[in-house]
Amino acid sequence: MSNLDLSKEFAGKRALITGGSRGIGAAAAQRLIDGGAKVVVTARNKHAETPKDAIFISGDIRTKEGADAIGKAALKELGGLDILVNSVGAARVHLPNAEAIPDDEWVDSLNINFLATLRVTNSVLQALKESKSGAIVNVSSGGRLSYGGPLLHYGAAKAALNTYTEGLAKELAPLGIRVNIVTPGPIITPGGDDVRKTITTAMGITDEQFFSTVPLQGRAGKAEELAEVIVFLASPRASYVTGHNTFVSGGWGELAQ
Repeated sequence: MSNLDLSKEFAGKRALITGGSRGIGAAAAQRLIDGGAKVVVTARNKHAETPKDAIFISGDIRTKEGADAIGKAALKELGGLDILVNSVGAARVHLPNAEAIPDDEWVDSLNINFLATLRVTNSVLQALKESKSGAIVNVSSGGRLSYGGPLLHYGAAKAALNTYTEGLAKELAPLGIRVNIVTPGPIITPGGDDVRKTITTAMGITDEQFFSTVPLQGRAGKAEELAEVIVFLASPRASYVTGHNTFVSGGWGELAQ
């Protein structure tokens, strides 16, 4: 294992990453590309940090029709699929508490943070089965443990994602398809930064005070640190790992339980 050439680790592999235009998804896409994979990333819009060597497909996966269209387009570009990374997600803060979350926001949160993953996975599942060694990595959130009140809809949707992932891992294990979860803590990303700023402003604290609650050095995580774990779980190095939830959070969330 020490002689593994990471620049060729994913040579010949084909990957689809949802929410891959920036943040965690973009970092994971770049890492897979650096390892030799052919990668499709999808999001509604392309950004400056979208990996230049990725194939970008614009779409909205909050509906079944949108998810099916993305799956079909990705498989046409790739000719098959070996790796699926569902990193799509979004959170909107509704102050001051859960009562302030409107009904349509609950529906939208379920669509983007849970059902989008379900639908995209279903749209490409046959191709993953045909690869005979497929890997799915779903990105959850420490928010399912820590966020109540104005982000309860987000935490609830991510909790549903975790239950789905664990059940799917059992179902697909006999076929050789591995399904795992990565749970980030406070990671620096464009979307996460917006949420954090709303929370810290409401609490009257600074970013430094917010991050001081992280056990590991009181610092925020980087998208690249999370991407490295995502890529490990998608790789043959994790060939005996499935149904597992890996926290990448500096101890935030899991050590507070």
